[in-house]
Amino acid sequence: MKTCESCGMPMSADPENGGSEKDGSRSDRYCSYCYGDGAFLQPDISAEEMRDFCYAKMREQGFWRPVAWILTRKIPKLPRWT
Repeated sequence: MKTCESCGMPMSADPENGGSEKDGSRSDRYCSYCYGDGAFLQPDISAEEMRDFCYAKMREQGFWRPVAWILTRKIPKLPRWT
């Protein structure tokens, strides 16, 4: 399963089917929540801030705490952050 290389969200869960490049094509590396028009939407966010943000969003959506933690703990090791 392909995931966003910035936040780790499954690309199949992205309503836009990926972020957009400057030429309007779809990115196969980053989701539309992280990437648009060829640039990161939050360019100054750190990996730890992204992890905390995603964890909070997952909790808002009803994810059980241990599940949200497991799904977000590897964010700092994703390609955007390494």
